[in-house]
Amino acid sequence: MTGQLIAAAVLLVVVAWLAACAEAGLARTTRFRAEEAVRAGRRGSARLMAVAEDPTRYLNLALLVRVACEMAAGVFVTFACVRAFDETWEALAIATGVMVLVSYVAVGVSPRTIGRQHPLNTATASAYVLMPLARIMGPVPQLLILLGNALTPGKGFRKGPFASEAELRALVDLAEQEQLIEADERRMVHSVFELGDTLVREVMVPRTDLVVIERAKTIRQALTLALRSGFSRIPVVGENEDDVLGIVYLKDLARKTHINRESENDLVATAMRPAAFVPDTKNAGDLLREMQQRRNHVAVVIDEYGGTAGIVTIEDILEEIVGEITDEYDRELPPIVDLGEGSYRVTARLDLGDLGELYGLDLDDEDVETVGGLLAKLLGRVPIAGATALVDLADYTADPDPEALRLTAESPAGRRNRIVTVLVEPVGAAADLVQHDRQKGEK
Repeated sequence: MTGQLIAAAVLLVVVAWLAACAEAGLARTTRFRAEEAVRAGRRGSARLMAVAEDPTRYLNLALLVRVACEMAAGVFVTFACVRAFDETWEALAIATGVMVLVSYVAVGVSPRTIGRQHPLNTATASAYVLMPLARIMGPVPQLLILLGNALTPGKGFRKGPFASEAELRALVDLAEQEQLIEADERRMVHSVFELGDTLVREVMVPRTDLVVIERAKTIRQALTLALRSGFSRIPVVGENEDDVLGIVYLKDLARKTHINRESENDLVATAMRPAAFVPDTKNAGDLLREMQQRRNHVAVVIDEYGGTAGIVTIEDILEEIVGEITDEYDRELPPIVDLGEGSYRVTARLDLGDLGELYGLDLDDEDVETVGGLLAKLLGRVPIAGATALVDLADYTADPDPEALRLTAESPAGRRNRIVTVLVEPVGAAADLVQHDRQKGEK
């Protein structure tokens, strides 16, 4: 009797092995590959095409056969061990160990490897068995799925949970290997999956890069700021950057001043629109759908303490799918361009140490590391085109009459209009330059 039980268990494991092969093969067999097999006159291609047209049905059936055979084999092995050993705990321990090993190696690893290495052959062979079996079992697999959905919180899966994200990703990778899609298209599809796991804080423009305008400013000043910074949407703040009152749009400013030139002296608060606020932990994919439904292109991101963490636009989210969006003005710039007479045009990301080497100085700073960061620190705000700041070299040299370096932010570039280059010019004594700039400002 024990021998018969073991023989039956072995037979069931073989069937489970075949079902696992069928699962792996069917998961990697696309309709396109089935059509190719039909055109090539491959034996069994008609059955393969029928299975490829309804893969979910046959995948669910193969899974049901595998699970049923594994469970039955486990019962037979357990019963055989109970009959062979006197101690129940010993029989159960041996049966558990045997079935774990068999399920992992004989059903888990081996058949799936073969199915993935030879998907067409495996899927074609399984079609001869699965098609008549599907007619015999009828709606049983689908009824079991419906039962599982009834016990699962949420909406469940209408056709079953077995066409998983991992399988879809594998199909996309396979399509690239078969040269059906380009590498960029594969990355884009994977990015769509990853967007569901992306938080808003990962794609937003951080607060340190924001260009804002105070509500006490006039429409004329807001229009000037928009033109200088290159931004078409600017947050309007009250007491500080955490107090965002709304968003002012360049189109609204232009329309208002075009209709009535006297409106240039009105407060910017009269032209702003209400701001949408979202937590920084919100899912980026969900936010994209909400923005599409509400026809809103920008939202203010709030951190866990209620402060402004940054802003996020539809373009920021789309970049997570299609990659960095650039325009015709973007180009690769050399880090340093010698303009003569000690002046240089450098990239905003140039290290301060590299800038210091040009003038024989040690320009290390505890707070910032780049030229753009130093300019923002000196200004106390995000630099825009034309913004100028003075670096007093008295802090970096023992010279009794030190010169100064004037940093000037040049035209922004890219979709986010970030300052790309900074003009660095040596000037006279720092005190003289400060006095000159003050007199110029008073005029």
